[in-house]
Amino acid sequence: MPYAFGTASRDHMKGVDPRMVKVLERAIQISPVDFKVIEGVRTPQRQKKLYAQGRTEPGQIVTWTLKSNHFVDPKTGFGRAVDLLPAPYDWKDPGQFDKMSRAMFEAARQVGVKIRWGADWDQDGKARERGESDSPHFELAL
Repeated sequence: MPYAFGTASRDHMKGVDPRMVKVLERAIQISPVDFKVIEGVRTPQRQKKLYAQGRTEPGQIVTWTLKSNHFVDPKTGFGRAVDLLPAPYDWKDPGQFDKMSRAMFEAARQVGVKIRWGADWDQDGKARERGESDSPHFELAL
């Protein structure tokens, strides 16, 4: 039986580019692991707060930029990125992220959309080999 998104995930998809939503909808149907959308569109204020984390505020560094594809693109009116969390929810288990990523890439292929994964920024198919560590992040590859 395929998984389905709950209310919180659907709320986080509001304002996200319809092409990415289409990928997400297909991926949740074919994924071997359940996952949820934990962030979609992000404001510049939220990005600044995340950027401060691990620098001037407590916590681990979670972003390396003040710019983000989570922002609404003024040309399209949509955000191009989402952050996802696979179940069971364990930030330290890359295996669950890898399973989810395979479903995301297969879904993208099926619906004809190119995406990029934060654990493979250089898109060479080798996750985390250059310190790429943003496993929750997926964005449209434009």
